[in-house]
Amino acid sequence: MYMEQNQHFKDKLRSWFSLLTNKKATKGARISFQVAWNLILLFIVVVVLVGSFAGGVGAGYFASLVKDEKVRPYEKMKKDIYNYEETSDIYFADNVYLGKLRTDLEREEVKLDNVSQYLIDAVVATEDEYYYEHNGVVPKAIMRAVFQEVTNSSVQSGGSTLTQQLIKNQLLTNEVSFERKAKEILLALRLEKFFDKKEILEAYLNVSTFGRNSSGRNIAGVQAAAKGIFGVNAKDLNLAQSAFIAGLPQSPFGYTPYTQAGELKTPEGLEPGLTRMKTVLKRMYDNGKIDQKQYEEALAYDITKDFIPRVESTVEKYPYLTMEIEKRAVEIMTEILAKNDGYTEQDLKNNSELQNEYEILADRNIRQNGYQIHTTIHKGIYDAMQTAKDNFAYYGSDKVEMVKDAETGEMKEVIEPVQLGAILIDNSTGKILSFVGGRDFELNQVNHATFSTRSNGSTMKPLVVYAPALELGKVSPGTVIPDVEVYLDPHRPNEPYPRNYDKTYSGLVSARHALAMSYNVPAMLTYRTIIDQRPAQYLEKMGFTTVIENDYTTNSLALGGITNGVTVEENVNAYGTFANGGKFIDAYMIEKIVDKNGKVIYQHEVEPVEVFSPQTAYLTIDMMRDVISNGTASSLKGRLKFNSDWAGKTGTGQDLKDSWFVAVNPKVSFGVWNGYDTPKPLELRYKGLHHGARNVYLWADLMNAAYDAAPELVTSNQQFQMPGGIVRRSYCAASGLLPSEACSKAGLVETDLYNAKFVPTQSDDNFADGKFVYIGDKRYLALESTPEEFTKNGVIISPKLFEEKYRIPIKDVSQLIPKREKWAGLFVADSKLEENGKNPSAPSVSLSNSKIIWNQHPENDVIGYRIYQKSGGTIKKVGSITAGDQRSYQVSTGEYYVTAVDIAGKESAPSNVIQFGQTEPPPDKDQPSEPPKEDKDPPDDGDGSNPGSGTSPGDGNEDGDNQPPMDRN
Repeated sequence: MYMEQNQHFKDKLRSWFSLLTNKKATKGARISFQVAWNLILLFIVVVVLVGSFAGGVGAGYFASLVKDEKVRPYEKMKKDIYNYEETSDIYFADNVYLGKLRTDLEREEVKLDNVSQYLIDAVVATEDEYYYEHNGVVPKAIMRAVFQEVTNSSVQSGGSTLTQQLIKNQLLTNEVSFERKAKEILLALRLEKFFDKKEILEAYLNVSTFGRNSSGRNIAGVQAAAKGIFGVNAKDLNLAQSAFIAGLPQSPFGYTPYTQAGELKTPEGLEPGLTRMKTVLKRMYDNGKIDQKQYEEALAYDITKDFIPRVESTVEKYPYLTMEIEKRAVEIMTEILAKNDGYTEQDLKNNSELQNEYEILADRNIRQNGYQIHTTIHKGIYDAMQTAKDNFAYYGSDKVEMVKDAETGEMKEVIEPVQLGAILIDNSTGKILSFVGGRDFELNQVNHATFSTRSNGSTMKPLVVYAPALELGKVSPGTVIPDVEVYLDPHRPNEPYPRNYDKTYSGLVSARHALAMSYNVPAMLTYRTIIDQRPAQYLEKMGFTTVIENDYTTNSLALGGITNGVTVEENVNAYGTFANGGKFIDAYMIEKIVDKNGKVIYQHEVEPVEVFSPQTAYLTIDMMRDVISNGTASSLKGRLKFNSDWAGKTGTGQDLKDSWFVAVNPKVSFGVWNGYDTPKPLELRYKGLHHGARNVYLWADLMNAAYDAAPELVTSNQQFQMPGGIVRRSYCAASGLLPSEACSKAGLVETDLYNAKFVPTQSDDNFADGKFVYIGDKRYLALESTPEEFTKNGVIISPKLFEEKYRIPIKDVSQLIPKREKWAGLFVADSKLEENGKNPSAPSVSLSNSKIIWNQHPENDVIGYRIYQKSGGTIKKVGSITAGDQRSYQVSTGEYYVTAVDIAGKESAPSNVIQFGQTEPPPDKDQPSEPPKEDKDPPDDGDGSNPGSGTSPGDGNEDGDNQPPMDRN
């Protein structure tokens, strides 16, 4: 079989050879070859011509697409390439890192030298394996793009180099079009001409997005990715970690290991990212970036153990603080940007649209440019105060408020807790060292320390009443002011206004005592003496931003009735004026702002404002010391862990809707407010504590926390230093004038501090000796005929001094006399008791155990009672009791009766006779039932005679059975 096939092959060769040696056949073959060759040449020429034409058309079309793209110079391209957003960092005081500002995309710039070589190799191998060989584009990608456009096929963006991706992200948009692709190619070529490969790669690594971090925030840049996913810097990433991060840009949110809430995904959710990591490792191995051992070890590495657990973002951990820093940083940047464009602060105030425009620009600027924002907040104090706030147990009960739902319009129940706002300010610098914005940011995002405005109650009194009046020479600590019923509301002329908190009155009091006890009437009366000099201007000098013209003319400002309320920060900041010797230093929170190149673009400067004289400031401080030592804040005693020279003031809003306590020492000012967000009364008592004491206790707990964290910042052994120009002088406590002999005799001389410019110079001539009677706790001027047994010697004063000074009528002048022992001998001359012109009716008495008792006499001019005893045939007076005292008399065996005596000395007929114990046999029928004429003075007839000769109780002549009058203290 083989032999046959071999012979057949030989026969074929002979046949072909015979054909080639045939001349005719040879000529035909040459002709055929020439025709074929010419056809091939013609085809090549046609292809070249068509290709050249197509290339020219393509080149022309490409040129038409990029004709509007101006040639970008180096500096412009550099600025645009490196103009990527970088999140600003914020710091506590002393350069203690706090975190990052809120932003839609967190990014942290990093130099290429600080990036792991594993990560660099992984990115190049995955995204652009010819990165170091091409000049910005890969030709086949260009041809593919031309073909796709000519054939009208769908445009694909795949195959872009790292340079093209950088151009797309930084210089162009994400629009899918050939025009954008053409510009991308042109700019990529130009970028490669201007920048070296390291610069381009560094920019790319800082620009690319990498999904979410462990706080659920969107991240960009490899440094933010390394920190946010693995908790390390980009330079410290291992091979597996680098491969994982390098794989993220293809599908950042598909491959990211975290949810929007910052929680780690389920194993199923992690799988796409882990698979992508393996793909990256394979490409690194195929490109020779890692050897087989490294490849296998990385594949076997459990990357899931490196994913860090959820981390609270800055705004989650410090919500009130972060939001406040953002707000203040934007305010500062608004002024900077406007000033750079030639606008003034006043221009912004006068043009709301301009203000809004620059606020938007500032907000964007502060979030995107990688600033370092340094604050005054002391981390230790701030953290300690938040803990103390959470642990406080005496806020009060939550209350239900019905509010309208913004979306549905339906009414719904909202539970409102008692809120608080507190702030701690360094006096000498104005630095805000700490604050408490509220009890729960999730419940209410309002910062109650810096934003909420409320009535500041009686904490307004030192600011707008006493300090201005001291400055104007209208009051001194020893100035005497009437705390009596007055009617200062023109809309309610018959209703007392203002009222004190407890609706009682204390009579003549010093300004010092009135402030310590927070009496409303003296404060408003004092304010009325200076209102024409517009004391509200002092509030504006001390940083109050809510004062309006109406506040300048209303009496209620003296009691905290400011129309638009005041923030805790403004209220506390104003108190620092007294600690600073009368100079106001505005509080601030942003110390400085530094750009990413290290240049300080903002530095706070302290600018003191002269408000009060040093003498006024010190006298106000000294008066407020009494608030704490024996006034409305005396509950602070024993609550603090440390000693300091504190001076302060409590305050209560109308209807108990607000509760305040503000105090200063030589180092700091600190204040606390309590109340409901929707104003409603606080509980008068909660867990046994009065609302005022609760707020003082909270103040103490927060201050103790501050002391524990940084004692050197909140206290010192230094006392407030008394300036020159202050003297100590005596004054009469019944007038505030220089003491007269009568005042001294009455025991009413006091001493106090004075501004040497405003010491009293007028002597007191408002006194006269006189007699008075008591009816209950009221005093009345005795008549010449008033029996001495019912009178007391005293000193008479006139109300005219106070009526003229304060321009008020005093309807009940008896209220001028304080109900204190030292004032027992003083009464008002105009306190007269009118007698009714007739003898009083006889009282009715009864026996109770061993006492005879009777009811109060119905006639108003009765000033006392006489008790008589019948013994045998004689009748004698055994006691006298002042009207209003206890109406009873301890008796022994015998018969008794009682008579009533009026202011004129007229005596009633005897009461019914009361018999106690065994008595002598009754007299015969002829025995009179009244005292014999010779043993008893006749009834008073108006001539001023004094009926009766018995002694009054308690004069040393009684046996002690009868009871002394009640204590008048």
